[in-house]
Amino acid sequence: MAADTRLFAGAVARVLARAHRHGSDDLDAVAERPVFVLGAPRSGTTFVAGSIGRVPGLVDLGELKPWKAAIPRFASLPEDAAAGELRDMLETIRRYGLVRHLRAVEQSPETAFILGAVLHAYPQAAVVHMVRDPRDVAASLLQKGWLRAGREGRDDVGAPYGHHARFWVEPGREEEFDRADDARRAGWAWRRYVTAARAAPSATVEVRYEELAADPETAAERLAAHIGADPVILARALARVHAESVGRWRRNLTPEQVAEVESEAAELMEELGFS
Repeated sequence: MAADTRLFAGAVARVLARAHRHGSDDLDAVAERPVFVLGAPRSGTTFVAGSIGRVPGLVDLGELKPWKAAIPRFASLPEDAAAGELRDMLETIRRYGLVRHLRAVEQSPETAFILGAVLHAYPQAAVVHMVRDPRDVAASLLQKGWLRAGREGRDDVGAPYGHHARFWVEPGREEEFDRADDARRAGWAWRRYVTAARAAPSATVEVRYEELAADPETAAERLAAHIGADPVILARALARVHAESVGRWRRNLTPEQVAEVESEAAELMEELGFS
């Protein structure tokens, strides 16, 4: 209970700092139209959510720690039960963070695994799915070491780092995940997150990180149309994208590591056009 209270207090304090942006007086309408930015870790979710949050009328809530910590439990619940709980949580944070006049932008990558419950709770929500070359994702994950065998420590919500199976690993494959090479685990994570995030195409716009880096203005037009935001202001924010990180896998991964990533992700890579 004390840990949960600290997570909520931290989330509210973070949101309070962002509460000044001009919003709407129609609080009910604003509440029903949040934006959820999701995708595999290291795919640009933080950057894009932050860029959306710069548009007047929206606010990037960051990765909400109580929300992120609860996702494994939400994923195990019936969809309607999870929907009720997650809506109560988000609305509590919006209320105490003084951002009820702004459309919320939630950016936890793991939200992909409860997308059905999210859309049950917020049928008018807009979903943004960030997709990035899995080899670049793997290069970044390997640098971070979050899935590395023998890695000690815990993340910002207390979940342990290391090679152990997460809640999103397929039932019956936990030991296989534990024994896998670090690069293969990274490819595994990409495949599972991306597959989960594609579950609701009618509510979702897919944004390729590579296309965003090459042409932020065109990416902003599609994204703004989907979420209902000013494309000019959004394009200005997205122009800060780091294009130099595209293709880093060619410099940072060995041929053996590339093969390990592709051993888990090849089919989905081919479907999405990553060759």
